[in-house]
Amino acid sequence: MEKKKEEENKIFDHIAEIAANRGFFWPTAEIYSDKLAGFFEYGQNGLALKNNILKVWREELLEKENMIEIDGCQILPKSVFTASGHLKSFNDPLITCSKCGFKTRADRLIQEITGKEIPERLSNKDYDELLKKNKIVCPKCGSYFKDTEIWNMMLKTGIGAELKEAYLRPETCQSIFVNFPRIFKTCRVKLPFAIAQTGKVFRNEIAPRQGLIREREINQMEIEIFFNPEKENDFNINEIKKEILPLYVKDNFQKFSVEQTISKKLVKSKLVAYYLSRLKQFYLKLGFPEEKMRFRYVPEEDRPFYSKETWDFEVQISTGWLELCACNHRGDYDLSGHQKVSKQSFEIIDESVGKKVLPNIFELSAGVDRALYAILELTYKEEPKNDRTIFSFPEKLSPIQVAIFPLVNKEGMPELAAQVYKMLKPQFKCFYDESGSIGRRYRRQDEIGTPFCITIDGQSLKDQTVTLRERDSMKQIRIKISDLIKELKK
Repeated sequence: MEKKKEEENKIFDHIAEIAANRGFFWPTAEIYSDKLAGFFEYGQNGLALKNNILKVWREELLEKENMIEIDGCQILPKSVFTASGHLKSFNDPLITCSKCGFKTRADRLIQEITGKEIPERLSNKDYDELLKKNKIVCPKCGSYFKDTEIWNMMLKTGIGAELKEAYLRPETCQSIFVNFPRIFKTCRVKLPFAIAQTGKVFRNEIAPRQGLIREREINQMEIEIFFNPEKENDFNINEIKKEILPLYVKDNFQKFSVEQTISKKLVKSKLVAYYLSRLKQFYLKLGFPEEKMRFRYVPEEDRPFYSKETWDFEVQISTGWLELCACNHRGDYDLSGHQKVSKQSFEIIDESVGKKVLPNIFELSAGVDRALYAILELTYKEEPKNDRTIFSFPEKLSPIQVAIFPLVNKEGMPELAAQVYKMLKPQFKCFYDESGSIGRRYRRQDEIGTPFCITIDGQSLKDQTVTLRERDSMKQIRIKISDLIKELKK
């Protein structure tokens, strides 16, 4: 098991090194010895890739499903997280070495040593017994651990001169819930409808590691679907009923159509099945292979404290199955909690039944950073024979879509190349480069995933044609400048 873990870490470290060297991401304040674990910077290519993921998210889900998008505050008052339950229940099990003071998560360490899945919601006593039973000691000095403690992951801050207690949000959804009555009133919508938000969230992880997979500052994209619980099965699934859902339930992997998942009662309702299907379509659009994706049913003992039903959308990478999106049936937990603490009514009129209801919520809570890392790993290729490395991103995601080169920096080629760049720039994400050999310039673009390169040479000056090179196959064709936009769009 140690050997396997070593191999996994090698792959991860290799991708992280390449990502840093090619302007995707790297650790925050890396030049300082007191840099903090779990924080990362996006470079120019990483930011472009991240923004392209969000663009597909908006196109595929928000726009097609007529969802409302808002932008809430990152810092919220204590009352919000009292009502949400985070101050009481957003906890991890912390263990501390009795000798050297090394701190880590009890469940993660036990899982690493034993190779067995450990439920996240065991009691402190249960963790202590597992540590003792498996003779688990500190990996740093070999001493025993103290008794397990509760560690709350909320990041606290003080506002104003009086340092009024407030917290950085651990998820983007709470401002959606707090603002629900106002959004419902101002948008004039009817149940069911969805509100979405993307932005930074903060979690004071005990032992963040593996780069973007487990951070303290996280980019999230969340969707909250509000519906009348009495009409959860009145959802129209006709358009997607034949779509296949890859389900992993109790160590058993099977594929069922949306229609079958409902008839076999594998999911709670038609609404849940519909949005699982739509989520799968979104990740397919990001280029994830269908054979590397699944929805894992999360048993009650592992679910978040607010969830009645949870499906984790996961993709397979070098470290195993990685959760990219948590699909939670939150019931009325959130709205009833905020209603109780704020003393404000969150009930609304459902015109279809002509009475007041307290909506239930189904949530799609996805991490942007994890998706970005998984895309990097799954699209990375090494071709020693061709002396090159590639990120084979789908064209929609590539930080640069088209690179334009003059073959040499003379004889009118740079001027014509500049004209081609100017023509294509309004339509595509373009990059111009005239330094170094043409082979080196091709390799540089392969290394950041640019799907197409255009070279202007001596023949271009005679007949207004250029060489169009495709990244993955390295195939080159001769094409008229006037046909470039049409060909690239095709």
